[in-house]
Amino acid sequence: MWTSTPFKDEHQPDISYVESATRAIAPRLREGNVVVLESTSPPGTTRVIRDILSAERPDLSFPQGANSTGHSVFLAHCPERVLPGRVMIELVENDRIIGGMTPTCAEKAANIYKVFCKGKLVVTGAAEAEMAKLTENSFRDVNIAFANELANICERLGLDPWEVIRLANYHPRVKILNPGPGVGGHCIAVDPWFIVAAAPEEAVLIRTARETNDGRPDRVVGKVREALGGKTDGTIACLGLAFKANIDDLRESPAVEITSKIAAMFPDAKVRAVEPHVDALPRQLANIPNVTLSGTGDVADADVVVLLVDHDVFKRMTPPSSATVIDTRGIWPDSCHRGTSMGGEVESVEDGYRGWSEGIFGEVLVTDDTNADIQQQSESVHALLDAYHDLVL
Repeated sequence: MWTSTPFKDEHQPDISYVESATRAIAPRLREGNVVVLESTSPPGTTRVIRDILSAERPDLSFPQGANSTGHSVFLAHCPERVLPGRVMIELVENDRIIGGMTPTCAEKAANIYKVFCKGKLVVTGAAEAEMAKLTENSFRDVNIAFANELANICERLGLDPWEVIRLANYHPRVKILNPGPGVGGHCIAVDPWFIVAAAPEEAVLIRTARETNDGRPDRVVGKVREALGGKTDGTIACLGLAFKANIDDLRESPAVEITSKIAAMFPDAKVRAVEPHVDALPRQLANIPNVTLSGTGDVADADVVVLLVDHDVFKRMTPPSSATVIDTRGIWPDSCHRGTSMGGEVESVEDGYRGWSEGIFGEVLVTDDTNADIQQQSESVHALLDAYHDLVL
């Protein structure tokens, strides 16, 4: 079974679709069947399925605990792991978690996935499998929130977050993500709330990460208000509506939320939504009179350009010089105003190095001579290490 698992008010999980699907299959169950839930679900959902099926089909027996035996129907949770745009490939190639309500249930489910899955099949309990999938997406959400909070801090200090992150990532054990306008999609923007709902007092960091990421759209809208400088009209181009680059999936997209809020805040402005991967506006924007679906050619006369999604087609664009550019993805470093300062005068950008860097010792010019000195010192260090190695041996 695979159904939607959204959340209700106050971010409480809504498993009504799973419950409806369970009742729909109940009349068709036969002895020896294997029921597999793939939907990302709150901990305990597989047990809920068991309870519904037990009530609907008293003529069949279902696993009542991890050590129960003799049941005639087998239940498992095997969470999906697919990337939009690569669904059919990743269904076959990805490793899969096989969470059975009993070891026999897990074995029966694993035999099904062996038919088409080339990845590893990792067997565990159903509740552990449910929690593992939520943990995967919560881990990603927390890491994104770190990057977004760092961007907020850099903005306050007048620094370029992309440059700070680029430099920090030279550390061999550091890999900070890039900030953005928020988090979208049907997984990362939703699943962490299932953990918060299950253990609200303990899930402090996970809740804070969600709130940090959910707060990013309002910061972007605030930048647009600053860029217009008190004007209520004009033309605002919002580049991208999808929740990530190069796809047409708009679910839970912060770009859609931002575009909607901009249109509501400036009803006299023309808001041009530029999304090359869709043919029509989503329902959230379709009935807003000052929003139109536009092409990349309609950006030239915009007063404000808001880059929301790093589609490849946008990377090849040159934003109009007459517009104020708000780049939430950091793809136009030479032509945008991101609400942050570089922290020093930039002479050139070559091979990943910025020509000028302002640090606690003032300004340092990186020249070819400097690079030659670094190379010579590196060769000297290697020579010493080789000599030490020979001595030890």
